Amino acid sequence: MSLKDKIDPGKLPRHIAIIMDGNGRWARTRGNERLFGHRHAVKAVRDATEGAAELGVEFLTLFAFSTENWNRPKAEVNGLMRLLVDTIRKETATLMDNDIRLHAIGNLNQLPGNCHGNLQEAIAMTQNNRRMVLTLALSYGARADMQAAIQQMAREVQAGLLKPEDIDQEQISRHLSTAYAPDPELLIRTSGEYRISNFLLWEIAYSEIYFTPKLWPDFRREDLYAAIHDYQGRERRFGKISEQIQSR
Repeated sequence: MSLKDKIDPGKLPRHIAIIMDGNGRWARTRGNERLFGHRHAVKAVRDATEGAAELGVEFLTLFAFSTENWNRPKAEVNGLMRLLVDTIRKETATLMDNDIRLHAIGNLNQLPGNCHGNLQEAIAMTQNNRRMVLTLALSYGARADMQAAIQQMAREVQAGLLKPEDIDQEQISRHLSTAYAPDPELLIRTSGEYRISNFLLWEIAYSEIYFTPKLWPDFRREDLYAAIHDYQGRERRFGKISEQIQSR
């Protein structure tokens, strides 16, 4: 029996975020360069995306490339950008077939021209799809996103459009690049690392976090189902006690 059969469709997380980690280690264990792992990670992206959409998850956000990743060796970065272009070209048809809308967050202007162009074309092509929103976090860092939000609010205060006393948590959330989506209820990180790595720091304040030792290129639908099944077995209290939750 698949773990899919044990998932309660009435208790699905609306938004799942994934830190896709372990491509380099997966490649090294096979005696190959890191890009070999990145290329083989495309299958995991497809499995996670289609699996989430089939279950009824509304939002899936994948941490694809961080602001810090620009510091990696130039050959790896260039290879990743080429891979991103090729993957977007090949997978756009799959997104259309599955009624999935593509979105992206991060400093997209840092992406190479052809990469940025292909990404925007895919976003435009899928903009009317409604089944699920797939977000790629590219050249993304949560601290940079929060900095941009604070600067925008400061400009609005200067322009008289916003009062300092009106800056509450909802106002901050509305100025983040993730304002279009609810906060993730479930955050998954692969490869056995126990870090958040500057990903959605504001948004995951109350996310359930699921760590798996599985390296990302080996991640499949059953691994996604395992994370969701684990999530559904947890009691989400949001600062309250169990008795308060159970009495509702």
